[in-house]
Amino acid sequence: MIKHALNVTRAQNFAGWYQEVISEGDLAEESGVRGCMVIRPWGYGIWERIQKLMDAEIKAAGVDNCYFPLFIPLSFFEKEADHVDGFAKEMAVVTHHRLVGDGKGKLIPDPESKLEEPLVVRPTSETVIGAAMSRWVQSWRDLPLMVNQWANVVRWEMRTRMFLRTSEFLWQEGHTAHVDREDALKETMRALEMYRAFAEGPLAMPVVAGEKPENERFPGAVATYSIEAMMQDGKALQAGTSHYLGTGFAESSGIRYQDKEGGQQYAHTTSWGVSTRLIGGVIMTHGDDDGLRCPPQIAPHQIIIIPMLRDNDDDEAVLEYCRTLRAELLALSAFGEPLRVLLDTKATKASNKRWSWVKKGAPVIVEVGPRDVSEGKAAVLRRDRLYKDDGKLATAFTPRAEFVSAAAAMIEDIQATLYAEAKTRMEANIRRDVTDLATHFAGDEAGFAGWVEVQWARPSGPALDKIVEQLKALKLTMRNSPLDAAPVEGSCFFTGEPAVERILIGRTY
Repeated sequence: MIKHALNVTRAQNFAGWYQEVISEGDLAEESGVRGCMVIRPWGYGIWERIQKLMDAEIKAAGVDNCYFPLFIPLSFFEKEADHVDGFAKEMAVVTHHRLVGDGKGKLIPDPESKLEEPLVVRPTSETVIGAAMSRWVQSWRDLPLMVNQWANVVRWEMRTRMFLRTSEFLWQEGHTAHVDREDALKETMRALEMYRAFAEGPLAMPVVAGEKPENERFPGAVATYSIEAMMQDGKALQAGTSHYLGTGFAESSGIRYQDKEGGQQYAHTTSWGVSTRLIGGVIMTHGDDDGLRCPPQIAPHQIIIIPMLRDNDDDEAVLEYCRTLRAELLALSAFGEPLRVLLDTKATKASNKRWSWVKKGAPVIVEVGPRDVSEGKAAVLRRDRLYKDDGKLATAFTPRAEFVSAAAAMIEDIQATLYAEAKTRMEANIRRDVTDLATHFAGDEAGFAGWVEVQWARPSGPALDKIVEQLKALKLTMRNSPLDAAPVEGSCFFTGEPAVERILIGRTY
């Protein structure tokens, strides 16, 4: 029987397992402020890798980075009714600018420091960026205008879970303005495809790209598109969104331009973003009962070298051997970048260090002791293949030169293996033959039901509201209508009317 590094397994308690992966893997911890987390170096290192790789993709598309204020006047939101309604319950609001003592040893807002207008702590930036765009756009020659910012946002969540749903989180948000609907939709779909390729590439996380139903649209959007990932418990995670906003935000913000004929037109705008929620998705897609398995492309360190030191005369030879091994590995490249290799010389027992890196999900862990030095070998452990069939660690004692020559290919193979495993699991758990949702999902609280794909007529208004309520009673939601779905044939699963597309149904985070 395998004795795992974590106390809770996925099968026993998936939510508890998730929290333990974060804690034991040194990814994040509670901050003392409800719904806010401290992202620890390994977790933040993963975010930095995501940020670096995605930022290159964003800039390659001709989008410029900038920064906008954390505080947004409430009146900016009030200009766009659907937008303010959509975020009203989540807004954190600043009403005073100074504190004073109450005479009892406490601090209270100074009644005389009340702001003339409340300031909303940024939940998203369409309104404040729209105000800037109204100043920057005068002529059709100024379009398209495409900007992005890496920032933090605040949404006052009632039920929080680290990385997945926190009151404060980190993200990037792209905002663009265009001459017409066609150009704006082209950008909306470009961003969606960027997210799909990024999820399935660096994150090794298979997703389904598609359009959200009307009731799931971003507040004020004409159309919202998403990538949906399947977690190991069968639930869906909305991992990224791209929105076509039409001219609604342009009209409320005054983003107008003079066209080629001299007339005045409102710009068509878009917005798109992903957040630190991606890290939660990576955990629940790739983690096992020993912790995280981090895809090599986003791992802060891809290979960890652990010298087995014994406080004797052999230690310096072991350390020198490890330094040489690290130098040889640093000269190699995978995914077009130099390998990232850490020599862990902390004064901790080698076996404890090994399990610490296993829980963090380091792709390759190498241990070197005096015997390895004398034999010119290294003890190599792949994080994606931790155990042999007999339950023992699958450590390979490999000649150093052989390991070095194969290291880059090994790193790339681990990335491919993680993706293939997750892709197989997702495809095997999308059912298209379900006739009764209640029966299919009845045992999902204790088991695994995955997603169901059904045909539907894309109803609106009261007809859609009725479907949403039916699904809500079963704790289900509509995820998206896959862009690559098979053609429809027959009637809508819900209304019996002629079907126009397919849609995914499932439980969600």
